[in-house]
Amino acid sequence: MEKKYGIGIAVVVLLIIAALSFAYSVEYKYEERLSAAKAEKIKKEAPEKIKVEQKEDTVSTQGDAKKEDTYYLAELNGYVVVYKYDKKTVFEYTNILLEDLPEELKEEIRSGKIVEGTQKLYGFLENYSS
Repeated sequence: MEKKYGIGIAVVVLLIIAALSFAYSVEYKYEERLSAAKAEKIKKEAPEKIKVEQKEDTVSTQGDAKKEDTYYLAELNGYVVVYKYDKKTVFEYTNILLEDLPEELKEEIRSGKIVEGTQKLYGFLENYSS
């Protein structure tokens, strides 16, 4: 008798697991179709808006650098300061003295040296930091 109950309980548990898996699968497919429909609706309603947003996020130079990845090096009180792409917001104050740099680099920084990409920025800072 005890084996019959054990087998019955196992079958019920397996049926519950199968039902939950099926329900999850159906809901996942429904959400996927709903997301695709929303994306298609947005594309149809405002394609100009999407194109404008993409143009605002990039700067065309020697590649596709984002505005946020463009930095400017300038002099402030004899030190090199890193500004964000807007040339007003200070990104980082450094301990790099302008007078310790090569003459050519001094002139570039005095006129506002552009550095594109965080890797190049940190590479520069690492090379000239003491």
